[in-house]
Amino acid sequence: MRYNKIRKYDVANGPGVRATIFVSGCTHKCEGCFNEELQDFNSGNAWTKELEDEFIDNLKNPVIVGINVLGGEPLQQIFDDSLLDLLARVKKEFPDKTIWMWTGDLFEEAIENEKKLELIKLVDVLVDGLFELEKRNIKLKYRGSENQRIIDIKETFKQGNLVTLEY
Repeated sequence: MRYNKIRKYDVANGPGVRATIFVSGCTHKCEGCFNEELQDFNSGNAWTKELEDEFIDNLKNPVIVGINVLGGEPLQQIFDDSLLDLLARVKKEFPDKTIWMWTGDLFEEAIENEKKLELIKLVDVLVDGLFELEKRNIKLKYRGSENQRIIDIKETFKQGNLVTLEY
């Protein structure tokens, strides 16, 4: 996996103070993408075990309530297990910290892919759907366009039907 940037303390994406990683690479090419520079899979830096350790160490700060994974496209980071390993480690070492992920994929389609499903099962909240410029709404919290959904993944799997959150 490659990443473009890490924010140790992020209050713009998700509730509370969170640590955020922006992965590199996305094939969706949404018109009006706010992170167009992250579409190139070769941009940014290679993810390493040392970076993972540093990211995890930062989560020891009690002010951080969780992590965010944005991009680029997190669900396209399935050519190796770097992101899967990171999310599994966060869940194991910090079970009370939530994981939020943003994807252009639709939940119903993403879970048909075994590797994407593995990632999604480690996430607490998934913001899904392509950014649609004609549905852009700057008043929305945690999403850019009205078609995108904020999905409570744990409740969705528990109940067997899609459970969305309102912010």
